[in-house]
Amino acid sequence: MALTSVKSNKMRSLLTMLGIIIGIAAVIAIETVGNSMTGSVMDSMSGMGASNISVTVTQKSSSSTSGTSQGVRLRRFMDSQPSDSDLITQDMMDDFMATFPTQVDHIELSQQVGDGTIAKYGEPTTTIKTSVSGANAATLENLGADSQILYGRWLDDEKDAGRRVACVSEKFVEQAVGGTAQEAIGKAVTLTINKNLYTFYIQGVYKYTEEDYSSMFGGSDDDSIQTNFYIPLDVAKSIVGAGAGYQSITVVANGGSVNVTTFVDTVGDFFASYYTRNDSWTASASSLASLLDSMSEMMSTISLGISAIAALSLLVGGIGVMNIMMVSVTERTREIGTRKALGAPASAIRMQFITESVILCLIGGAIGIVLGLGLGAALSKAVGYTARPSLAAIVIAVGFSMAIGVFFGYYPANKAAKLDPIEALRYE
Repeated sequence: MALTSVKSNKMRSLLTMLGIIIGIAAVIAIETVGNSMTGSVMDSMSGMGASNISVTVTQKSSSSTSGTSQGVRLRRFMDSQPSDSDLITQDMMDDFMATFPTQVDHIELSQQVGDGTIAKYGEPTTTIKTSVSGANAATLENLGADSQILYGRWLDDEKDAGRRVACVSEKFVEQAVGGTAQEAIGKAVTLTINKNLYTFYIQGVYKYTEEDYSSMFGGSDDDSIQTNFYIPLDVAKSIVGAGAGYQSITVVANGGSVNVTTFVDTVGDFFASYYTRNDSWTASASSLASLLDSMSEMMSTISLGISAIAALSLLVGGIGVMNIMMVSVTERTREIGTRKALGAPASAIRMQFITESVILCLIGGAIGIVLGLGLGAALSKAVGYTARPSLAAIVIAVGFSMAIGVFFGYYPANKAAKLDPIEALRYE
């Protein structure tokens, strides 16, 4: 009977369901796009090293750098950069590795030098840029997709100490050296770094990954693509005039046996213990894993908030359902009177109209789900992410549409059930 009623008033039923359709479609589309963005960002960041813990020398709070002298409160003005004596030393790292031999896989060290420029091969008037940085062997051997050496070898901490050697990408060879990557091994390249000339000999050529570098530097043409130029760590420190210590290091935990989220506090406490008598500086630790959790929670909250706003259209749709059911009760007053005169109880009349209301909302919900999935997939593709529909959002949307049908259909149904059969039969 409910389906027959919907079919007999197709246009009116469609207009009634429109609010439900738009509301559910909007919620599912937003959840799909939100899940797609969150999932893609999480996957990308996880690939950057979910087991990495960054230990950084940071300034202590102002409260810990103040004191009193003869009742007068004093404040110490801190340097903007830590001195050599404030940095993390090799002895600290050796003690750390000895204390946590099974929890830590390795420690990655690096020193940024800056951009180096060199003339393009075959075109002396065109300049190519490369990002110069010093790195230890552990860093180079764990670069992920970029750690594949094609020819030569990665830098060695002991063998290459103090040597002007470098590992470059095959793209850099194509840009600045010419010839094949294999032929580039042993060749000298002269870079201009901070207005000074430095000559390095190519020790190894690693695989160039176009997708990573293009997205990072935004280069569209071949000359603007900028890749990394790796040199020994001590050579990099010498070029920039840095001390022997490090302001920041990366501890890579054994991800399979260590909970990085909890281990990060242990790492922070260990290095901070060396700075208990330092008035200005301390060491703090943070992990990508905790950042991932915070970012995931933040993006989920944003999606939930936007979905809640979109869900307001469901309230409008529910009011539309109630309105049309009130009209339906008025139109079918004589039908209700006839059924009650033939012995139909009030509960049967009530259930008839509630069922019609639920059917309207369920049909609208089904259309909204299909429309929302299609819209979510299209929007996800438009922003460059893989569509990830939310099953929970679909289940909640269906349940919510049924609840709307019952809630907003009850009053008209109850009004129909309370009609006096004599008055209903006399209704014109």
